[in-house]
Amino acid sequence: MKFCPQCKRLMRPDRARGVWRCNACGTEVPLGTGVAVVHRTAPRGGVAVVESKTATLPKTDEVCPKCGNGEAYWVLRQTRGADEPETRIFECTRCGHKWREYQ
Repeated sequence: MKFCPQCKRLMRPDRARGVWRCNACGTEVPLGTGVAVVHRTAPRGGVAVVESKTATLPKTDEVCPKCGNGEAYWVLRQTRGADEPETRIFECTRCGHKWREYQ
């Protein structure tokens, strides 16, 4: 991916000409610069396959009530009225068990 140095928009590769090209302002930058992003896509009409679960949630020291593991992912969700505190939802990093903590 490369962002235009002039207008800061996303540039597209033009491999035939060997440049990154900005469709908004027309700026061109040689293809050798920037970061290449490779996506593995499914065939047309097919189903994309996720080969592994990538953890992007924050972790905390919380004991899983199912397996006893001492680490869990967590998120905050507003499950009740706006004047009520949010609910913290945990997911065990080992077994995937989910549980809630109401405040």
